[in-house]
Amino acid sequence: MSDSPRTILVTGATGFVGHEVVHQLCADPARPRLRLLAHATDVPDCCAATATVVRGGLTDPASLRDVCRDVDTVLHLASVITEDAATAHAVNTQGTEALLTEARRSGVRRFVRLSTGAVYGPGPHRGEPRPSDRPLSVTSASRLAGDRSVLAAGGVVLRPFLVYGPGDVWVVPSLVRVLTRLPYWIEGGRPRLSLISVGDLARITAALATRAAPLPRSAVLHAAHPRPVSVRDLFTTVCRHLDLPLPHRTVSRAELAARLGAAADPALAPRLLQLREDHWFDGAPLWSLTGLAPGPVFTEDFAACAPWYRERLHDVVRATVPLAG
Repeated sequence: MSDSPRTILVTGATGFVGHEVVHQLCADPARPRLRLLAHATDVPDCCAATATVVRGGLTDPASLRDVCRDVDTVLHLASVITEDAATAHAVNTQGTEALLTEARRSGVRRFVRLSTGAVYGPGPHRGEPRPSDRPLSVTSASRLAGDRSVLAAGGVVLRPFLVYGPGDVWVVPSLVRVLTRLPYWIEGGRPRLSLISVGDLARITAALATRAAPLPRSAVLHAAHPRPVSVRDLFTTVCRHLDLPLPHRTVSRAELAARLGAAADPALAPRLLQLREDHWFDGAPLWSLTGLAPGPVFTEDFAACAPWYRERLHDVVRATVPLAG
């Protein structure tokens, strides 16, 4: 086996997770060679001198020609979040298949795809997810289809559920909208959820890319902190650190559905589905595979990133009017 550094192709390198993964890879003493697939020239500052940027787009298969040449590992971290089914299918499903085609043609040794636990659909999910053909959104459905192609090709699929930390524009912002628009305890706050910090997710993703031993073939690995967090603890932690009032009463599912309809905010519906039932997954196999130890659980860790959220969510809180009652 050659002692030369391996070459890793990263898609989505400027995204929420991808940016952190690239930072981890740049800090690796083995200094793997990085090739970043991008539409623009922007790359994380730490890699400006060590990464090669190649132009291409997942919706343009011709632009992907030879992007995997001499590549050992593909970290496919790019995806689009949209309610437009055609766009979601073009990027998350067909784009993944086009990249897989190039990886196979170039003899790529390992292919790791970042997906989401939302592909499993409504819960409850406790440890091992129940099989489901009802993903939580158009985006999740398209990502599930892409996952199936990766698994059929022998690749690895990573499925975090809720990812938080600096750069997050979905998880905690959505919780803030729920807390300010529908400030109620759902099922008493008892359901438990899997969370992982973007830093932990980046560490384990980078570890998979640089692992000397082969990865398991056609494996789904759940990227989750070993300790699930109850919705009550999740809400309490967010409210304490972002100076929001706690929910003031519990509502039944029927009342919640009625108030959700009155809110006229379709984006709230899938988020609330995730909060009223268990959605936690066993992340132990992934932590064991990488040989890493997880960082602090969300309730202990959130204080460190709360200033970032406070600065960016001030306008969200002010603009969101709670429903009466």
